[in-house]
Amino acid sequence: MEGCKEMKKALTIAGSDSSGGAGIQADIKTMTMNGVYAMSVITALTAQNTLGVRAILDTTPEFLKEQLDAVFEDIFPDSVKVGMVSSKELIEVIADRLVYYDAKNIVVDPVMVATSGSALIKTEAVKTLTSRLLPIATLVTPNIPEAEILSGERIYSKNDMIKVAKCIGDRYGCSTLLKGGHSVNDANDLLYEKGEIIWFEGKRIENPNTHGTGCTLSSAIASNLAKGLSLAESVKIAKEYITQALAYGLDLGRGSGPINHAFSL
Repeated sequence: MEGCKEMKKALTIAGSDSSGGAGIQADIKTMTMNGVYAMSVITALTAQNTLGVRAILDTTPEFLKEQLDAVFEDIFPDSVKVGMVSSKELIEVIADRLVYYDAKNIVVDPVMVATSGSALIKTEAVKTLTSRLLPIATLVTPNIPEAEILSGERIYSKNDMIKVAKCIGDRYGCSTLLKGGHSVNDANDLLYEKGEIIWFEGKRIENPNTHGTGCTLSSAIASNLAKGLSLAESVKIAKEYITQALAYGLDLGRGSGPINHAFSL
């Protein structure tokens, strides 16, 4: 068709956040603002707001497979972000279909605990995540508590961050972006890629509203990978994006509120 335009595509596989600050809602906003066409496969419906998660209704494995097939058979994504998946059965379906379609640029955000402190993944699902999903991932993006679960090691310092990032990356065969914060440093993140360590310094922003920041960062990285940028460059640009979204200072809700994904509009 004359005048038709191509666009890079990114898929988010994650849970729905009814308050719009995290999950697929945050992912779609982020992907759109980072210049790619966003698609979504929903793993769960959540009833949540800035105060916490009230209820979770998982998608069935059969319906999850139908969603994945529908996307991949028609608009093949250039990158895939995997967020909240609470059961091992759903993780198995995702891993199976991503391998079947030979998906590229897979970013796994191992969502285990919400910003509000609510548990978002069943214990047995963690083992399936590490055995099936991480080995096919391009990048995994744990925060400090998640990295401690994945590695079985405690993190108290920057040296501990280096040790644990290497442990995760070498054990599961994927690059690792270990996110700082959580009192270890001033929002400095550590990328471990193919044996190399890269620090990304971040300015700590005094903003208590951080709902969905993990979802946003991983989606921004996936968006940049979809556009063909290197992993290090994708992380750098994603960090800049989330810094500005936080710095906007949006204040919604009575708990840990969302950031402004559309700060530049």
